[in-house]
Amino acid sequence: MYDEDTIAAISTATGVGGIGIVRISGDTAVSVADMLFRGRKTLAESESHRMNYGRIVDPATGETVDEVLAVKMKAPHSFTREDVVEIHCHGGPVITRRILELVLKQGVRPAEPGEFTKRAFLNGRIDLSQAEAVIDIITAKTDESAKVAVRQLEGNISRKIGQIRDALIELIAHIEVTVDYPEHDLEEITGQMVYDRLQSIRSDLMKLLSDFERGRVLREGISIVLAGRPNVGKSSLLNELSGKNRAIVTNVPGTTRDIIEEYINIKGVPVRMADTAGIRETSDIVEKIGVEKTHGAIEEADLVILLIDADEGIKSEDLDLIDKLENKKLIVLINKIDLVSEDEAEKLKSELEKRFAGKRDELKVLPVSALEGTGIDKLEEAISEMFLSGRLQQKDEVLLTNVRHKELIDRTVESIDAACASYEAGMPIDCITIDIRSAADYLGQITGESVSEQVIDMIFSRFCVGK
Repeated sequence: MYDEDTIAAISTATGVGGIGIVRISGDTAVSVADMLFRGRKTLAESESHRMNYGRIVDPATGETVDEVLAVKMKAPHSFTREDVVEIHCHGGPVITRRILELVLKQGVRPAEPGEFTKRAFLNGRIDLSQAEAVIDIITAKTDESAKVAVRQLEGNISRKIGQIRDALIELIAHIEVTVDYPEHDLEEITGQMVYDRLQSIRSDLMKLLSDFERGRVLREGISIVLAGRPNVGKSSLLNELSGKNRAIVTNVPGTTRDIIEEYINIKGVPVRMADTAGIRETSDIVEKIGVEKTHGAIEEADLVILLIDADEGIKSEDLDLIDKLENKKLIVLINKIDLVSEDEAEKLKSELEKRFAGKRDELKVLPVSALEGTGIDKLEEAISEMFLSGRLQQKDEVLLTNVRHKELIDRTVESIDAACASYEAGMPIDCITIDIRSAADYLGQITGESVSEQVIDMIFSRFCVGK
């Protein structure tokens, strides 16, 4: 599935930094590095996993390129389970690129995206779900999403899926022994026993699926759109939540003409929040385009936060917009409560709740002051409750986060249902194994035990070069 040649790449981010790392992996990694490295010892002579101070020298000219630290990691005790050398040089695109060019001149091939992790998978160091967790760690947007990814890298999903798959394979083996060797004195497995075991396995899989949406939110985040009439405080709310004066705040209606996005963390939920143009009828061509973009953003959002000006009261435009958002997750904020009495704010809240009682499952209405930060903590709690049911991942919890895994478990459940339906229809017990095999195969595609080369290539193509 891959050529056993030596590969190299820059493993640190592009740009200026304190340290840059050039990684080499393969059978000739150490000998290639020794063509360039000058220290007290050659890397071949040095101990594995020990840093060596020295210089990288251009062998053609003898010119010193940089002072570096170099470390050799002997197979199989490395990330790829191959010989690996990492050259830690001064950060910056010029030096790292020049060292990489010198490495490549020694007959080394540039690594493809994710090829180091792909080799770790193909050499049996990690399974496919753990390999996917690597990219999740790199792209994690919050502490909670990083914790989920680390636990998956440690194998909590792999172990759970492996246990269920082993149970299916054991069931197949038991059926086949009973059918093929009836003359032997073996415990006979009945159709009812198979049916009951499949139902138990199905229950375990459904438990994994039940928390998928919570896991997906932690991994991918949600998109929130701030909507409402002009000058109701959308930009002030964005600035309050993000802690930055990103959006222009004025008393002039129509100040925000385009969508302003900010990525923030709300109680462990990665959020892409968009401040949009105020929704109103306008003859201004530019503002009209902004309003059209607002409607488009609302259509794609996971959650809409509608702001209403407490000082101006509830307008017909506000009510019309709530009606139009009947199929969307919605939180309504009575904003600018610093300009009205507490009784007035509560009156507006009650009026909205009564008006839409029975029309929506629940209309969440919160009095806030974006300018003073009042009620913002309750807004954050409401968002967490809406998407995480108020819970973050527990230490030993197995949380499904990957869409590919979810789809494969869905197919597994369908195969189990087909096997159970065959039993209920009176089919012979050995015929049921066809669907049970399919179920085991789908689970094997999660961990990589029964996955095609095309799927593997597709997964690792999403990685950055150098990882």
